[in-house]
Amino acid sequence: FCTSNSLYHSLARGIQHTAVRRAHRKYEPDFHDKYGNLVLLGGAAVFTAVWGYVFTQAGIEWGLSPVGRITPKEWRE
Repeated sequence: FCTSNSLYHSLARGIQHTAVRRAHRKYEPDFHDKYGNLVLLGGAAVFTAVWGYVFTQAGIEWGLSPVGRITPKEWRE
């Protein structure tokens, strides 16, 4: 019992030491902290521009309903 108890306390002490060490370290921003919002906004702008072009200038006919465009063929015997 006493070995598992001491093992538990040493493990808890190691976790606390790691947490304290991380808390006292200066935070250095990484790539996502520096440029994340800029990349997100740039992607949203490109997405909007490309789909805006596709919907308005690409010449694609977007009529999805065949009503009025399809006429039945004559039945052959």
